[in-house]
Amino acid sequence: MFKKIAITLTMGALSLTGCSIAPATDGAAGPPAAGHASASATAPAKSATAAAKPAATTPAPTQTAPATDADVAPGAATADAPAASATVPDAAPAASAPAVGAPAAAVPAAAAPAVVPAAPAPAVVPAANQAAAATPGRGTQAATNFGWGPVLAGDEFSNTGAPDPAKWSVFKGAGHSGKGVRSPQAWSVANGLATVNGDAAGTTGGMSAKFAQQKYGRWETRMKTNARDPQYHPVLILWPNNNTSANCAEIDYAEGSTDTAMMKFFLHYACGGKDFQTYAAKPVDSTQWHNYAVEWTPAGITGYLDGVKTFSDTNPAHQPTVGMHQTLQLDWFPDGSATTASQMQVDWVRVYK
Repeated sequence: MFKKIAITLTMGALSLTGCSIAPATDGAAGPPAAGHASASATAPAKSATAAAKPAATTPAPTQTAPATDADVAPGAATADAPAASATVPDAAPAASAPAVGAPAAAVPAAAAPAVVPAAPAPAVVPAANQAAAATPGRGTQAATNFGWGPVLAGDEFSNTGAPDPAKWSVFKGAGHSGKGVRSPQAWSVANGLATVNGDAAGTTGGMSAKFAQQKYGRWETRMKTNARDPQYHPVLILWPNNNTSANCAEIDYAEGSTDTAMMKFFLHYACGGKDFQTYAAKPVDSTQWHNYAVEWTPAGITGYLDGVKTFSDTNPAHQPTVGMHQTLQLDWFPDGSATTASQMQVDWVRVYK
């Protein structure tokens, strides 16, 4: 099940805060794609403007589209954000992959035994444990470092052509904040990689997972971009199932922005915009492969970059209250200047218990 040769990509970023009109999906069966505007299956479109925070007695709102914060500088913690929501200090990411050990020094001929005994056969590793083992050449993984066990769901992108319709609803309709277009034709799968291209006119793509629509769990994704245009933002998101969450919950566990040298982690915990989020930012060369992960348990939300913890929020009031699912998006944030075609590639998406 291990595969893939890294290919240089370009990608655009996105993040959600909870409430803008999203593009329609291709109408694939299953739950609506993240950020869909309605049951007619519209795709998640990150909106820079968030809805007003609902009163405690207001029914859970239907989130029409994830709203990104990548187009605005994240606000500092406010009086509305409990101190416990503060993120942990940035940790230096681990090396992308352990170096292979150097070969042993040669033994002088005179000292070598006349007969070299055959090496014992390696022990057989159970299939369940193989699933959690680090993939050679695939970087350091949180799943391996923290023993998350076997992969329960996800996509290794081993097919060729369009994304597997049994696993993904591909967005079709207006782009982020109604600008540009999300087109199914922006996506392709080949050689073990899913690729989404954004062109100079703002035609790009996104898609929403039909698998692992669950409350709590662990998600890890291997992703890269090309030397992308700052107007294209790559985003890995956990979005509420059925687009409905009383507190406009959204977890952007990797979000690029106009600063192409940084990658951010956002937890949106209430409706109302950037004043109701916690976040962390790390310097990342997104043109290289990196592993981004999020762990969601009753104790809180934790983010990882290449197997190293970079974010934590353990405030119970900030927890999503509904099940969530994965979305992959390359969002266009036009600023009036000419846009250069950009690309994002995904090697795999894996979900653990």
